Amino acid sequence: MSWIKTIAYDKAGSKLKSIYNRVKGPNNNIDNVLLIHSLRPHTLVGHMTLYKSVLHHSGNTLPKWYLEALGIYVSYLNSCSYCVEHHSEGLKRLLSKEKTQRFFEALKNDNFNAFFDLKYGAGIFYAKKLTVAPKEVDEDDFKNLQQLGFTDGEILEINQVTSYFNYVNRSVLGLGANTIGDIIGLSPKESEDSGNWNHS
Repeated sequence: MSWIKTIAYDKAGSKLKSIYNRVKGPNNNIDNVLLIHSLRPHTLVGHMTLYKSVLHHSGNTLPKWYLEALGIYVSYLNSCSYCVEHHSEGLKRLLSKEKTQRFFEALKNDNFNAFFDLKYGAGIFYAKKLTVAPKEVDEDDFKNLQQLGFTDGEILEINQVTSYFNYVNRSVLGLGANTIGDIIGLSPKESEDSGNWNHS
């Protein structure tokens, strides 16, 4: 549910339904974060292309759990409980129960040194700065990530995941999307096919 009018799967016209068929979960379920695009289906195509590319593409080289952790942290900073709730389920599938609990303790205490090594902690700090004070990001931040061992391509992955979650957090918060009716934690399969969006 959300503040904006949305079109349910069974009420969708042929064009929208063809897009819904690419993103639906069990029982033709469409997550509310996607339903909010239903009045402008082309924006749903854009959203899903970006989402699949930055978080669920096999061309990424950083660990999937780290990319999920970045997204959860950005969503936490933006007070977007919708995205925190959904992506927490994804993180639980990727890490042990103990590690996931430790991550959330670090999140709540703003003490990531207790969870991440120096390198991955620096990536988290970069994501925080890009989220809360983007104008203050400078070349030294980039060079620090390089010196700690991130390749330029991996820095791009961190940047794009951070930027995507800032986008989707503002979409969700700005249109009042909530998790009512959602199946929490569904996501596309990781693959090289950026057009494979089916949620499971």
